[in-house]
Amino acid sequence: MPSLTPFFREAGAGPGVVCLHANASSSNQWRLLMEALAPSFHVLAADSYGAGKSPAWPTNQPVRLQDEVALLEPVFARAGDPFSVVAHSYGAAVALVAAVSQPHRIRRLALYEPTLFSLLDAESLPPNEADGIRCAVADAAAALEADDPAGAAECFIDFWMGQGAWARTPEPRKGPIAASVANVRGWAEALFCEPTTLAAFSRVNVPVLYMTGKNSPVSSRGVGRLLTHTLPQLQVVEFEGLGHMGPITHPQIVNETIARFLGRG
Repeated sequence: MPSLTPFFREAGAGPGVVCLHANASSSNQWRLLMEALAPSFHVLAADSYGAGKSPAWPTNQPVRLQDEVALLEPVFARAGDPFSVVAHSYGAAVALVAAVSQPHRIRRLALYEPTLFSLLDAESLPPNEADGIRCAVADAAAALEADDPAGAAECFIDFWMGQGAWARTPEPRKGPIAASVANVRGWAEALFCEPTTLAAFSRVNVPVLYMTGKNSPVSSRGVGRLLTHTLPQLQVVEFEGLGHMGPITHPQIVNETIARFLGRG
């Protein structure tokens, strides 16, 4: 990958905290958390490839999670070693890959449902717990082939947030989400083809807050089943009544839990 610079938001002073967002989202999802942490931390929230104001999703080659880590290097450097990472979904998968490849840089990890579906396929060939997201991606890709970006977004959003979630999405938000879901096949390839093994995460020997929603899909909960039996320094929090998009639908509850965890460091 050529050397590129991601867009990032920045606030506060103190120990560094890097925030990584979910797919079909951007660094803006962490705005309230940044405000809460800024009095005590130097907080940076970055846009991943194809999100917000960062470089477009590359079309000339596959993107791997390690490419996302490389894109974030200027943000990591500005955060200062060691820094903590707060991350959700795809961003949490990126955070774990960064923690494996650059363990000396990470102070602690606050993760909400990393989507490392490669771990489920490595455990057992399909059919398996990843089939739900695999089908949702296939349906979204078919909608894109039919030149129906809104239909693709509906497949993706309704899988993660429940039937009818797309229809309830405010109209001003639909355009940016539909535009980002054009990358859905690339996201899936990065997550399903990630080569890092489950055993490698046993070497992530830093405090980890692993958050999950009780109402989340089987696919993300299956990844959690594997990682929560592997990560060595682990605190698990399951939120009653929340789903995979908890950091966006219920930010106050999730952010308070994150702030308490970071405050222990």
